[in-house]
Amino acid sequence: MTSDDDARRKRLAFRCWHRGMREMDLMLGRFSDRHLPDMDSGQLDRFEKLLENSDPDLYNWITGREAQPPDQDSDILDLLKQFKFHEY
Repeated sequence: MTSDDDARRKRLAFRCWHRGMREMDLMLGRFSDRHLPDMDSGQLDRFEKLLENSDPDLYNWITGREAQPPDQDSDILDLLKQFKFHEY
């Protein structure tokens, strides 16, 4: 784990808790609190890329309202879909 990765984790956590859509703040914020500390550099890259999407798109993909596009398929999105938000 490098200090660069630690700085990235802090920036990503802030982005997760300050999305603009309260539901996404709660979902992504709780997810980041639980999973960011364990992510390696590759996972951080994929998470960062995923966060570039709009809140409505992310919400629909995570909740299963819409299928995510094939280019958004990743281990991070799978982890988000499986995360039990109400337990954290």
